This record gives sequence, C-alpha cells and structure tokens, in this order.
Amino acid sequence: MTDTTPINLVFMLEEESAKHFLDTLLPKILPSNVAFLCVPHQGKGDLQKSIPVKLGAWLAPNTFFVILHDQDNHDCVELKNQLRQLCSSSRHNPLIRIVCRELEAWYFGDLNAVQQAFPGFTAAKYKNRSKFRYPDDIDKPSNELEKIVKEFSKSRAAREVPEHMDINNNTSVSFNHMINGIRNFVAAI
Repeated sequence: MTDTTPINLVFMLEEESAKHFLDTLLPKILPSNVAFLCVPHQGKGDLQKSIPVKLGAWLAPNTFFVILHDQDNHDCVELKNQLRQLCSSSRHNPLIRIVCRELEAWYFGDLNAVQQAFPGFTAAKYKNRSKFRYPDDIDKPSNELEKIVKEFSKSRAAREVPEHMDINNNTSVSFNHMINGIRNFVAAI
C-alpha cells in the first residue's frame, strides 16, 4: 500500500480500561493515514469467543487487527499460540501482543507519567525500589498501584497516564514490544 492509502486498525481488547489507554496513546504513534477502532470486551473469555467471529465477519477493506491480551499467570508462548489458533480460520493475520502481567504494569514503566496524572504521588520514592524495577515481573500491578497511589482508579489511570507517557523511555519490556510491534505492523502493511 502507498503512504496515503487509508488503513484501519481494529484493536480487540479484554476490557474498557485498555480502550481508554489506547484511545489516548495510539494517536501519538500512528501515522496520519491510519485510523483505529478499539473494541473492548467483557474479560478474557468474551474476547476469546469474539476473536474468530469478528475476524471471520469483518469485511471492510484495508482493515487489520491487533489483539491485546493480559498474561496474568499464563505462559506467554502458550497463550500466544492459543490466540493464534483462534485466528487460524480467518483470512486475517492479526498482530498479537501479550501484556505482562496486566496493563497497569506499563504504568510502573513510566512512574513520572503516573505522578503527572496523580499529583499527590511522588515517583522518586518508588522508582529505584527493587520491587518495581522490572514492571513486567510485578505480580498484581493494579493492586500495587492502589497501595501507593491514594487516588488511583483503573479508569482514571487508563485515561490520564498515557497522556503523559514518554513512549520511548518506558522500562516495561511488554510495553516496548507492543509499541514496536504496532509500528512494524503498520510499516509492513
């Protein structure tokens, strides 16, 4: 496709908070000829049931899919293979990205953005703590954020934290895989 051909990306997501997050973040990384639609589901089960249905029924030209799924306690490779299997009967070959462990881990990758979204929080107090140094290894990042950020709510964080994120300096490996994966996916279309 040419640089001016309109491209549509459909993001299939587990929950509403991922939609809010991507609605804010994606305009920062997508070229102007790429439109996007974020489709939230009611959890993992609903998303997984929806994948073969939506991929099989979606006929709009120049539409490409991205599936974003939380790892939680699953093995990443097995989970990705399971999701690929759900896509196998479709003509679409979506980009599949696994969020290690859950979306809130990405906030630990940029605690300055959390501080800007929640001014009562002081990022410097937590940045160098070994517990938070590797965001993708935090077992329940949303629970940890609730402990250290007084005003924290998933909905507010999903709307406000990505406004302040430094896309090129996040310490979450899975966040960086997602950003690079989307950029490479779009470049290859």
